[in-house]
Amino acid sequence: MSEKQKVGRLPNLVEALIPIIVMVILMIYVFGIKKEENYDAAHMPLIVSICVACAIGVLCGRPFSYLLAGILERLNATMEAILILLCVGLLVSSFMISGTIPAVIYYGLDLLTPQLFLPVGCILTAVVGLACGSSWTATATIGIAFMTIGSGLGINPALTAGMVISGAYVGDKFSPLSDTTNLASAVANTGLFDHVAAMTSTTGPVFLISLVLYFLVGVNQDVSNYDPSIALGIKESISSTFNLNPLVLLPILAIIIIMILRVPGLPGVLASVAVGVLFAVVFQSSDQYIGEHINGLDKLFSILHFGPTVETGNEFVDKALAKGGMDHQMWTINLIILAVAYGGALEKCGTVERLFGNIKNRIHSVFALLITTMLTSIFCDAFMCDQFLGIGVPAPLYSDKYDELGLARSMLSRTLEDAGTLWAVMFPWTACGAYQSGILGMSPFVYFPFAFVNLINPLYAAITALFGRNIIWADGSYTNLLGKTRMLKKIPAAPEEEHKIAMAALEKGRAEGRIPKISA
Repeated sequence: MSEKQKVGRLPNLVEALIPIIVMVILMIYVFGIKKEENYDAAHMPLIVSICVACAIGVLCGRPFSYLLAGILERLNATMEAILILLCVGLLVSSFMISGTIPAVIYYGLDLLTPQLFLPVGCILTAVVGLACGSSWTATATIGIAFMTIGSGLGINPALTAGMVISGAYVGDKFSPLSDTTNLASAVANTGLFDHVAAMTSTTGPVFLISLVLYFLVGVNQDVSNYDPSIALGIKESISSTFNLNPLVLLPILAIIIIMILRVPGLPGVLASVAVGVLFAVVFQSSDQYIGEHINGLDKLFSILHFGPTVETGNEFVDKALAKGGMDHQMWTINLIILAVAYGGALEKCGTVERLFGNIKNRIHSVFALLITTMLTSIFCDAFMCDQFLGIGVPAPLYSDKYDELGLARSMLSRTLEDAGTLWAVMFPWTACGAYQSGILGMSPFVYFPFAFVNLINPLYAAITALFGRNIIWADGSYTNLLGKTRMLKKIPAAPEEEHKIAMAALEKGRAEGRIPKISA
């Protein structure tokens, strides 16, 4: 008996859409129509949608045990990320009580102006994200600091949050330590650094464009409401509570060193937590924060578990610094578990195969292929609630089509990240959206219009492809923005048989004049 016979039939189109329609309707109700004081989370809509997806699967003759196995398989694949997320809560707490994040805020208010804050902040956040290999860690550490600095400078918090998201995701995309970067190159069957190099052709220019936009916005920022006394009050409150010796900034360097040494994610974060705790004990004197709040190991455990309670006398600062703690992460972890379970249920009930199985047969151009890949990624982000599915689902669906059009596999991996990684943070019910919303204190719908890198990147990739530009071919040639096709230093890695198919298609396309020849 074949595998398909064992798991029943595919749902028809209406059946395949039912779990998605149910989730969309419930999400619109919860986040759009409902009254402000009522339920405002994505958890219950996801639970209902999981049940509906499983019901559709059973209706199509798929045993519940088969559906459950698919859900558990997806959950098992995310367990390391969940453990890291728990430890990130500890990391934030430790960096708070060590004085590291307060010191970044303090010195940032000294060095940054309203005009330069956005572009400089974006660059610094990208550096942290690159070193850490995690947009989540970048926003949870330096991102929190910049949110407070931005408020002190009188800048719209949504604009600051958008800047933080842009920088964090640029660093994440280019980091060889990033889980999504490794995932995209793996599912596309290309080299990790081939993939990173390919992303410079889209994310690189978009990052520069975004920095210019942030500079222009900063120069034209209305700072008439800027009250220097607010920044002064923040600085005085922090300096009276924490020891701001510049050495307390070293835990950030410790993170960078740990990640450069390629320490795996979980032990790397835990080592960073240990450094934060050590600096808290060494540098925060007995008559300041540590003396007042940590009088034993049980109190330290309490702060790491539930987060610090900061009492500087400044209500704004107290709220801004009361971040972190493992317990604070549980809301997001609950959502991640449900979102991943929903994606697994959709996959095993046959919705994914029904909706996307035949689309690629209608694709005959590079532009159409890129658009289809990115829209599928965004669809998976939005309706399967997981950026890993936004990368992992489209890859096997369209990889052979990239070969048939003579494209490099790094072109596939680049396209997966251009949309699947960058737009996952747009939706408040995804793991990324929920996490960043919790860290930054606002809905993704509020900050995403100002996350210029995330917003522009897929548009830039699509527009350049529409005009036959910015394309990487299987033989290692690259058609640049001027339409000139030049050889790269290295042929992007690809499976041997698939590479032969791509090369044959490339030669045929050039012979027929459909693909540009290498310029002299």
